[in-house]
Amino acid sequence: MPLRLTNLELPVEEPEELLGELIARRLGVSPADFSSWRILRKSLDARSRDSLRFVYTVHVTWPGEAEWFQSHPSATGVERFDPPQFDEPLAGSAPLDDRPVVVGSGPGGLLAAYYLAVRGYRPLVLERGDPVKERVGAIRDFDRGGQLDPENNYLFGEGGAGTFSDGKLTCRIGGPDVDWVLDRLVDCGAKTEIRYEQRPHLGSNRLPMLVRNFRRRIEALGGEYRFRCRLEDLDIQDGHVRGVHTSDGHVKTSVVVLAIGHSARDTYEMLYRRGVPMQGKAFQLGLRIEQPQEQVNNHKYGRDEYQKILGAADYTLVARGQPDVFTFCMCAGGVIIPSVSEQGMFCTNGMSNSRHDTTFANSGVMVTLDPRDFGSDHPLAGMELQRRYEAAAFELGRGSCLAPIQSAADFQAGRTRSPHEKLACSHPRGVVPANLESVLPPDVARAIRSGLAVMDQKWHGEFLRNATLVGPEMRGSSPLRIERDADSRQSPGISGLYPVGEGAGYAGGIISAAVDGLRTAKAVVRQFAPLGS
Repeated sequence: MPLRLTNLELPVEEPEELLGELIARRLGVSPADFSSWRILRKSLDARSRDSLRFVYTVHVTWPGEAEWFQSHPSATGVERFDPPQFDEPLAGSAPLDDRPVVVGSGPGGLLAAYYLAVRGYRPLVLERGDPVKERVGAIRDFDRGGQLDPENNYLFGEGGAGTFSDGKLTCRIGGPDVDWVLDRLVDCGAKTEIRYEQRPHLGSNRLPMLVRNFRRRIEALGGEYRFRCRLEDLDIQDGHVRGVHTSDGHVKTSVVVLAIGHSARDTYEMLYRRGVPMQGKAFQLGLRIEQPQEQVNNHKYGRDEYQKILGAADYTLVARGQPDVFTFCMCAGGVIIPSVSEQGMFCTNGMSNSRHDTTFANSGVMVTLDPRDFGSDHPLAGMELQRRYEAAAFELGRGSCLAPIQSAADFQAGRTRSPHEKLACSHPRGVVPANLESVLPPDVARAIRSGLAVMDQKWHGEFLRNATLVGPEMRGSSPLRIERDADSRQSPGISGLYPVGEGAGYAGGIISAAVDGLRTAKAVVRQFAPLGS
């Protein structure tokens, strides 16, 4: 059985090849005595700015492991390692007369479709937006001041919202399903380091290539994509899915994987009218803070040579309170983007390319809003709350998707400056000075003001210096949950409807959504025989 070694430390200046010597020293053997090793985990210890270190956990394969472990049963930082294996379920026996339909090509839909294709089910993927190449061009035109296309934008189109939301792969869950997803990302072009980095990051510039490569593999395995094909209704008869009505016509199917994403508000409304069980869910909202990246680097690293080795620094901050305030989706060397999919609405998000090479750092500063604070117990109340404040932001932005902006100092002091004030910002469509209290519920604005003060204290006055705020930030998670059975993963009372991912309220990022889609695809495999068998 292989070994796992933990807490192996290397100064960041040292080459990673020295890990072999550290492993041999920990085991008290020669590097030639073990056959191979690989990194399981790599994190940065930045507690001392005078001595930044990488901390590793490694997997070691060694023919002499059993004898060594018997003679060193209490060795510190060494343990036997038998990771759980990826579960490949046996295919079920229920016949499928038609392709399973996957609605949405974001992480949840993409990995569901990929696994179904691998197992011989030839899924049909319906995507309301364009293929990623055309989507990139449309977003570029919008950033330059063009008109919003409600079907093809930062939130809709091949790859979903995740394609242009920075590509962070941080995930609170682990295990073989997560490893399988990471391996498939590497297969499709991601760097191998995402398998073990503490904060793996793809970069918004690389994600289009990845989602295109997934599509090509799905199609090569017999799957099919239909673009500019929006779900408009479900065909449900006697509690069973019989098909879907789309902007391109009716599609017959008995299996629908519903991976619509957290911003398909028109689809939420249709599902509610259809009687699909759903309920309000807590979600995150707030503002986005932006500082000079150099300021973040100086606080985190202290020494210029560390930046050359490590690149742009990031941060994670929490201010405990009632409620907690926390940073979210921190984009080192990134830009603020207009996260917009509906006419008359404005919302922000952040993204960064793989090089993290802009002069700006930005992050969400968020509060979790409980359904009890929505003002109604209607399942769509949280969505309507989002719309209310996004509409207010659109008006402040002069109807042109300019980002309402305020200096952090003025927000903290409750001051409103001149509408002609010039504040630097990375938002591509420009900014307009505004009082940001008007784009947030009053309790949320008060909480963020208190939380920012705590965060600034933690940074000894360096967090809010030179900082600006824009907003609102409303699309970090879904404000509702589409109910499903825990075992079958189907909607209660509607056989064949499988809600998945962020849009259904069961995930909070690229990896968790992808894993959710994968697990639902496994549930489909367990029940049904492959198409044509």
